[in-house]
Amino acid sequence: MRNLPLNPDTMQVIALALGVGPEEIAGISSLKTGMTNRSFLFTCRGTKYILRIPGEGTGQLISRQEEAAVYRLIQSQGLGGDVLYINPDNGYMISRFIEGARNCDPLNPKETAACMETLRAFHRLGLRVEHEFDIFAHIDFYQQLWEGRPSAYPDYLQTKENVLRLKPFIDAQVEKKVLTHIDAVPDNFLFCQNGRGETEIRLIDWEYAAMQDPHVDVAMFCLYAMYDRAQADQLIGQYFPEGCPVKTRIKIYCYIAACGLLWSNWCEYKHSLGVELGEYSVKQYRYAQDYYRIAAAELEQIGEWDSCTL
Repeated sequence: MRNLPLNPDTMQVIALALGVGPEEIAGISSLKTGMTNRSFLFTCRGTKYILRIPGEGTGQLISRQEEAAVYRLIQSQGLGGDVLYINPDNGYMISRFIEGARNCDPLNPKETAACMETLRAFHRLGLRVEHEFDIFAHIDFYQQLWEGRPSAYPDYLQTKENVLRLKPFIDAQVEKKVLTHIDAVPDNFLFCQNGRGETEIRLIDWEYAAMQDPHVDVAMFCLYAMYDRAQADQLIGQYFPEGCPVKTRIKIYCYIAACGLLWSNWCEYKHSLGVELGEYSVKQYRYAQDYYRIAAAELEQIGEWDSCTL
């Protein structure tokens, strides 16, 4: 990491949030550039902090007011890490840096099982907010952000039509909607030590969180980890240790297809802003195609495919 200066306005934001003078903010370095935000590490009075600054086009993608409402709720439940400051207007956020923390290894079954246990416990809280993340509405919304530019994929319209055929089955299988992370990917599960020296898992980065079917989070983990079907089935089994009903499993396959198209559209918008996401972008589109076929075959097998009409 190399030292990087922040502009005076940003330094003032940090100073006011922490109640210190700008001269007490030191050791500023770039921590990472994620797909949505930029993060910086800095030190103040011997404590390390992370500053999150929204990336290109983020204002179009995320409601920071809704995000702030989520953080207020989850912090009342002891969730979401140690966030000290969040600005609902511009999305700037400051949180304490967690020493020794590491992300989940999606290829380690013990770690993924622990993550699914954490995710399931969160879902069981049944938390509620005022806003919802509508997957199919967001597919259209992200496409609208292309401003009339055609998709990079010549068969996009057929792929979208196929995915939309899955919506009636999904809607019929949703039992309840609760606060759902939406971005419950391996990188957002942090393994760290608590004050008693025990390993605990913290789920971070709640900017997409909203009311939704909690099983969407299982699909999202699979997508980001770029799992094949066997790995996806293993993860589903970890979330449902008592056994996953057939229709619920197929619904998760449908979510993988729909959310693959969702993030593919998101990636195409980011591409228009000059942000390249490489393999991730192409893989999401392939998930939309592959899991449409998987879901369709499974629905045909249980006699449900005829109900999937546009």
